[in-house]
Amino acid sequence: MRLGKILVFNGANEKMELIERELPPIGPEEILVKNLYTTICGSDLHTFCGLRHEKTPSVLGHEIVGEVIEIGTEHSNHDYIGSQLQKGDRVTWSIFSSDPKSIEALRGMPQKSSGLFKYGHAQVTDNDAFHGGLADYCILKKNTAVLKIPSNIPLSVAATINCSVATVAGALRLAGDLKSKRVLITGLGLLGIVCVAMCKDAGAANIFTADINAERLKQSLDFGADETYMLQQGNLEGNSALLNKHSNKIDVVFDMSGAAEAMEAGLIALGVGGIAIWIGAVFHSRNLKINAEQIVRKLITIKGLHNYNYEDLVYAVDFMERNYTHFPFEKIIGKEFSLAQGQQAFEYAVDHKPLRVGIRLNN
Repeated sequence: MRLGKILVFNGANEKMELIERELPPIGPEEILVKNLYTTICGSDLHTFCGLRHEKTPSVLGHEIVGEVIEIGTEHSNHDYIGSQLQKGDRVTWSIFSSDPKSIEALRGMPQKSSGLFKYGHAQVTDNDAFHGGLADYCILKKNTAVLKIPSNIPLSVAATINCSVATVAGALRLAGDLKSKRVLITGLGLLGIVCVAMCKDAGAANIFTADINAERLKQSLDFGADETYMLQQGNLEGNSALLNKHSNKIDVVFDMSGAAEAMEAGLIALGVGGIAIWIGAVFHSRNLKINAEQIVRKLITIKGLHNYNYEDLVYAVDFMERNYTHFPFEKIIGKEFSLAQGQQAFEYAVDHKPLRVGIRLNN
């Protein structure tokens, strides 16, 4: 009998509970992974604070990297791109399992398929408990895209690949070729910081960043930003420094903040044929004030993205393999905790707001 620990989330304002459960046998097309490292994502914090509601009890954490322990008898024994899978391989995986034959998946949007299962968001039941990052193990369900990753990528960096990095990869896919383009990125949480590095890697001519946090603006320079601008929260007119210099001059704007003022400023900054990619607006906010005439006359395109598709995950792994030493990704972790310290880890993340808090597992 194999046992594993799980840090159970019982609801906002409730203390997390560390329990031990027996590992069930895996299904014929499933993979058992030993979790090695989990980073606390913004959506985890939204759930922890009660801003996002999931069925409880649950096990949070979806930014995970792990090691293959067991492969189901009917699994192909290959990862998503066809590489041989075996015990001991270090892997990342899509934050969801999805029916590949669904209409949404066939249209390139597997993350929106009916019957979707999302790791780190599901309810703990008697028969299904190991499906999140805050546990010793994770059982990867059928139709999960699994990818091998090199063991030399630091665990704290590798854990972010299957959420933040893959989501930004999807944003770049929607934006198209960035070579020699002028790019503006609003919102410098981890999504925004990764976007700076990816745009630099993609050959953008100029990268401008804007945020309400001076420390994160400074940090963006280390990842490839050329100029930074302080935004005024709740006041579009207060963003004059950015708009006076860049109105009608930006080719692509990425919003990772979800703030209405930032998205409005981004639209004003776009030049003719510009593209706005909106990623951050995953929570309720006020409606935007948009000048429709300018959208039409400037031939502006607005695209939204939630999560990512499998090709974006492949791009994310490739990007990090090539760039984890080129940019200071290891500095994104504000503090590291053990699984038993999970409650403190979340409280630290809420109070101090680092880009990421790390939880090292299976010590």
